[in-house]
Amino acid sequence: MTDILIADDHPLFRDALQRAVLTAVPQAQVHAADSVHALLALIERLPDADLLLLDLHMPGARGYSALAHIRGQYPGLPTIVVSGHEEPQVARRALGHGASAYIPKSSPGEDIVAAIRAVLDGDVWLPPTLVGAAAELPADEAAVAAQVATLTPQQFRVMTMIAEGLLNKQIAWELGVSEATVKAHMTAIMRKLGVGNRTQVALVASHLAVDQQSLPPLPDGTG
Repeated sequence: MTDILIADDHPLFRDALQRAVLTAVPQAQVHAADSVHALLALIERLPDADLLLLDLHMPGARGYSALAHIRGQYPGLPTIVVSGHEEPQVARRALGHGASAYIPKSSPGEDIVAAIRAVLDGDVWLPPTLVGAAAELPADEAAVAAQVATLTPQQFRVMTMIAEGLLNKQIAWELGVSEATVKAHMTAIMRKLGVGNRTQVALVASHLAVDQQSLPPLPDGTG
């Protein structure tokens, strides 16, 4: 049985992706998530899934952060990035973070089907308009991605909530854990990211955003 995961918060596009999956692999079992937190729970339940189609923009995701984390924690899970961005640079960065394919959301259904089949066959796929977009990551971004990849799924959840501006008590309520547990995760996250406070944690996460205009420099000790 082929298990394929779809992570996208737009129901209509999620349905379109599911149709493409079932066209490419008629016997596939499709499992959908509408947020990164739901996706992580899904992957924990299906660690041997065959393919992930991942939207760059949905709740719990800051640009490439979810991709970097999932590729680090589950390197055997091939990932196709789907995005509304058409720019070659966005595709290059997705490949640099370990994606096996990049599909703009404007792509026709047959391109999505072709990408799914290619990646399941072990190939890298790009649409004709982006062919030649080699994997490319700035050194600082690659270093941040490597640090984010070391976080456990629960630490990653906490990091994204910090980046969204949630307080410890709000994070504790969202995750169903104690504030002491959140503080313990915070300590581990800061150690792994090489920073000293929650503001710097959020800043590190921001360096994996798609739009990196006017970002302040990384704190000393990171990158």
